[in-house]
Amino acid sequence: MTPVPISRLVADLRAEGKTLVFTNGVFDLLHPGHVRYLQQARRLGDALIVGINSDRSVRAIKGPQRPITPEDERAEILEALACVDAAVVFDEDTPHAIIDSLQPDVLVKGADWAEDAIIGRDIVEARGGRVVRMPIEAGYSTTALLRKIKA
Repeated sequence: MTPVPISRLVADLRAEGKTLVFTNGVFDLLHPGHVRYLQQARRLGDALIVGINSDRSVRAIKGPQRPITPEDERAEILEALACVDAAVVFDEDTPHAIIDSLQPDVLVKGADWAEDAIIGRDIVEARGGRVVRMPIEAGYSTTALLRKIKA
């Protein structure tokens, strides 16, 4: 089955009057904290699109040893989750361009992000959408997993 292009998915959702939720991140070494976050984000609307940092942008943000899982595999894993309607890889250092392109109704970021530091807030709020800071599940971290593996 050929996946629906992201632009078509968004157009169909808009035509049906559905609420589009967007979040983004690296999502390397998926753990229960990620899954719970995505499930909660999905509950905020009718469809959840997840922006995934490209391998190049992950290296720029996290260093040369990351990501552990390549971008295509991270997208495949996320799209296998019932709560994720689509995943899209972006190569820029921030998700600003993809948020501008998708124009989501709800933008979700972890509560570890300060309100004024959330990329795309301006875009979403300008069209009457909302930004939600989602609580982070304590005890889950890819960095902590990597430390444990190395030990």
